[in-house]
Amino acid sequence: MTRAEIPLDGPLDLQATLGPLARGPRDPSIRFTSDGAWLALRRVDGPVAVHVSVRPERVTAEAWGPGAAELDSWFAGLLGMGPGMMRSGDLVDAPDRVIADLARRRPGIRIPASQAVLDALVPAVLEQRVTGAEAKRAWYGLLRAHGEPAPGPVAGMLRSSPRPETLARLPYYAFHPLGVEQRRAGLIRGIAKRAAWFEATTAMSPRDAATRLRSVPGIGPWTAAEVAVRALGDHDAVSVGDFHLPHLVTWALAREPRGDDDRMLDLLAPYAGRRALVIRLLETSGIRAPRYGPRLAPRGIQDL
Repeated sequence: MTRAEIPLDGPLDLQATLGPLARGPRDPSIRFTSDGAWLALRRVDGPVAVHVSVRPERVTAEAWGPGAAELDSWFAGLLGMGPGMMRSGDLVDAPDRVIADLARRRPGIRIPASQAVLDALVPAVLEQRVTGAEAKRAWYGLLRAHGEPAPGPVAGMLRSSPRPETLARLPYYAFHPLGVEQRRAGLIRGIAKRAAWFEATTAMSPRDAATRLRSVPGIGPWTAAEVAVRALGDHDAVSVGDFHLPHLVTWALAREPRGDDDRMLDLLAPYAGRRALVIRLLETSGIRAPRYGPRLAPRGIQDL
């Protein structure tokens, strides 16, 4: 076991910060508890189980597994802390009163940098063109069928994501019971075969990382941004192409019940450099755009 401790540099909302790493409340790779959070991550240097607890003036982590060896070097980034990192409280000067008020009420939200690229990328691929419920079922099924017990004392509570070599060897039809068609299955297998190439984005600038990710057919701006705000700590990433996000932004900032990507980007322009932080504030605010018409319906893999 490896232990690390860092002083708090300001408010930290642990659940809102690490929440995006969980794909729904039943994600077997993360658990929130009364004293903090447990996470199973598959980092470049191997799987790791981490327990994070927040005290009045400090944050403590205990970690197990091969990925725990360099805990001191990445623990702060996991929590969105460290040099150059921002928190939602920095938005109290926002030009929009909605954002400024939210920042005052919830100053401790941050953008995590888990450095677990495949843990962010694979479920993002699973979310392409399907409902959230379908994607969660596929991710949970993948972890149960092909993941591993997390290292350390939480082997019975958490599961690590599958090893890249395991994913690379799976035939595409092994994904069918999970509701994943050949296109997404093939993309995940291809990603797994080049795992080190994708994981190298953790050492790149946000722009270079996005360029690398988007150079791969099947990984567009939405998927790249979903990785950036979980694994790479990108404060400015925007998930262009999201089904719900433009409506949330246009309703919250302009009281327009429906919006598209262009209108969303226009409203977010004053927050260049910290747009992901604004979006995270809105996502955790309870604000919801009015709903019109039917929701996206689940489909079979033959329809994808």
